Amino acid sequence: MTVLSKLNGRALYEAIGKPKTIVAPMVDQSELAWRILSRRYGADLCYTPMFHAKLFATQEKYRKDMMSELDGDEKVDRPLIVQFCANDPEYLLQAARLVADKCDAVDLNLGCPQGIAKKGNYGSFLMDDWKLVHRLIKHLHENLSIPVTAKIRVYDDKEKSLEYAKMVLDAGAQFLTIHGRTREMKGQQTGLANWETLKYIRDNLPDDTVFFANGNILYSDDLGRCLEKVNADAVMSAEGNLFNPGVFWTATEDKEKQFPRLDRTVREYFEILKTTPGYASRKALKSHLFRLLRTFLPIHTDVRAEIAAIHKGTTLDEIEEKVVRKIESIVESIFGQEDIEDLDSTKDGPIEFWGGSYKEVPYWRCQPYFRPVDGISGKEVVKKLSEKKRLQAETPSEEVLKKRKQE
Repeated sequence: MTVLSKLNGRALYEAIGKPKTIVAPMVDQSELAWRILSRRYGADLCYTPMFHAKLFATQEKYRKDMMSELDGDEKVDRPLIVQFCANDPEYLLQAARLVADKCDAVDLNLGCPQGIAKKGNYGSFLMDDWKLVHRLIKHLHENLSIPVTAKIRVYDDKEKSLEYAKMVLDAGAQFLTIHGRTREMKGQQTGLANWETLKYIRDNLPDDTVFFANGNILYSDDLGRCLEKVNADAVMSAEGNLFNPGVFWTATEDKEKQFPRLDRTVREYFEILKTTPGYASRKALKSHLFRLLRTFLPIHTDVRAEIAAIHKGTTLDEIEEKVVRKIESIVESIFGQEDIEDLDSTKDGPIEFWGGSYKEVPYWRCQPYFRPVDGISGKEVVKKLSEKKRLQAETPSEEVLKKRKQE
């Protein structure tokens, strides 16, 4: 297939069903079993975890560990985009060719901010080498039988962010996903994604650009706000999806879908896992359980101990008996209480500065995670960040002050 005969951005987007909700590429987390679960809760498009292109191209064991025969299956795992990190165009092309018949496009990771990416010179640390980024994307675009896409982060400078986005598109990227945080915004310094910068970039790119926004998705009603604010084609979620797969559910105002019961979600995920081949899904089980049950485990510490004890040799039967059934028993007892209708209600808080509202959700239901910052956890973190952002918005920039002096 030549470059001219491949689907371009807008045609590709339409061919895969015009997705609006997207599971982000997450290292060891957006694996097959989790993708199947997420699709049941409203995800229209999924990305694989980030794969290392050189290892994928050169090591058969690595390939088998990362992908099974069911990954990319037309019936259960499409549409699908496979993501690679890379700094060598040829290794990237070799790896991409190995998955070309199992996905709809191949994505280049230009957003990973972790130390391992800095050490390996990939992900967001390629933001310092635009020529290499252009070569990587162009090499795939000109030589791969399926389209190439890219996921990037922003700079502090919105003009530089725009020029970077234009360069990535010029190189041949057919979809552009932008995480509205800088490379430095990670861990306890994560902060709020900048939707204003995303909107500025989107407004100044060609109209036919397929643009995905990433960042600040806590609840399903944030999806619509992001689509409208940024004018994006779709919204991607990583952490929001990991702690609550129901974050993508917008078809109905159904609490059982938007904030599903933990016992039912764990059971559903576990049943998917039992029938999913490959090492990747089994490896991710323990981590997924800890995230799903984040609000549950501090209260039911016996369950936490059982999950912590899971190791490579633990059988699925043992996990079902010691973890899954125990969770089911606990939640069933909660729902046996006379006042459960009141206890099980969710409550919306007032509209906050950032346009959404916090929700009080019972601990036995899936719900978002608020990353701790400087020892403070919970929604107070986001409140403080929102207030800081509001004050910054009200304070004239140096550029504006200079113009005022000139006037």
